[in-house]
Amino acid sequence: MVGNILIIALVVADLHLHTPMYFFLGNLACLETCYTSTILPRMLASLLTGDRTISVRGCITQFYFFGSLATTECSLLSMMSYDRYLAICKPLHYAARMNNKFCIKLAVGSWISGFTSIAILIFMMSQLTFCGPNEIDHFFCDLTPIINLSCSNTHMLEVTAFIHSSIFTLPPFLLTLASYVCIISAILRIPSTTGRQKAFSTCSSHLTVVTIFYGTLVIVYLLSSSEALKDLNKMFSVFYGVLTPLVNPLIYSLRNKEVKEALRKALLRFLVFDKNIDISR
Repeated sequence: MVGNILIIALVVADLHLHTPMYFFLGNLACLETCYTSTILPRMLASLLTGDRTISVRGCITQFYFFGSLATTECSLLSMMSYDRYLAICKPLHYAARMNNKFCIKLAVGSWISGFTSIAILIFMMSQLTFCGPNEIDHFFCDLTPIINLSCSNTHMLEVTAFIHSSIFTLPPFLLTLASYVCIISAILRIPSTTGRQKAFSTCSSHLTVVTIFYGTLVIVYLLSSSEALKDLNKMFSVFYGVLTPLVNPLIYSLRNKEVKEALRKALLRFLVFDKNIDISR
């Protein structure tokens, strides 16, 4: 969480990072801060106190925020890949297309679509009756574990969830995939090795994050019905819900020269400011 908050502060404070790429990175860092705030506090409280109970309303609320943020992240990652596609494949059109107004519209659209699209699932989930076992076989409240506890007919909810995923997860994934196919194709056509390395360095961090996110997402939701891999499934759920937001700031800071330079300048300003305070005392 600290790493993501640091990235947000750097993007806001450093004028060199006031570009579309870092605008979307700031949004992603904000989203991942919310991710960890949705899952981690309740999980840590359960581990520390031994109290693992949660109300039905609290469980559905946790799923609402988790599902909304996951949907929003799919959109944001596709926006970031489209940004890199324009920067590498259409550099002459980049400034005109990725202007401030358009970037704000894309970001706001991602957040709004994420938090409104999941509402229909929450409404249907709130109509379920829970009269059987009350133990969730998971680390947090996800869709499948909640459905498994219901004694109502969940067929319509499952169909609606599938349609929701098809609309709000598959198209962003395909856009991201198509963008990187075009990007890699364009990079391979660059004649010089230095030019290829420079072009790839501008999108390598994002590509790493996309691979981790979609890789774990596919493993979790395509293997969810496999009894043999249930424990592995739960582990990967925690991985993309908790560990990925913790690791992503390291990926961006360690593999991005601009972020490292902005961090260096911020630390220097802090040290100079701290020294001036000591002198004035």
